[in-house]
Amino acid sequence: QVQLVESGGGLVQPGGSLRLSCAASGSIFSINVMGWYRQAPGKQRELVAIITTDGTTNYAGSVKGRFTISRDNAKNTVHLQMNSLKPEDTAAYYCNLRRYSGTNVVDSSWGQGTQVTVSS
Repeated sequence: QVQLVESGGGLVQPGGSLRLSCAASGSIFSINVMGWYRQAPGKQRELVAIITTDGTTNYAGSVKGRFTISRDNAKNTVHLQMNSLKPEDTAAYYCNLRRYSGTNVVDSSWGQGTQVTVSS
């Protein structure tokens, strides 16, 4: 089992910055992908950014160049630095961890979510 605890959400003005953090505990597995997804009211949950154990990243087009995902494997943490925030970035942000056995996904765990609101 994996537990994920997010922190760092809040209210910020357009153009501002926030940093989200997620701490994972439990049976992490040595091969995993950690990431952030978001869900705005009335919309489906969507990928924001993911990062593999070896540091390979992938971003949604809407956040590329503004958001940066990073991880600390020793501490089992993942961070999302969000700059130049826009009102359309407003959503609940969820941390995710997918555990792998070889190339096969074993399971996927979610955090409880943290709210990001971008408004003047």
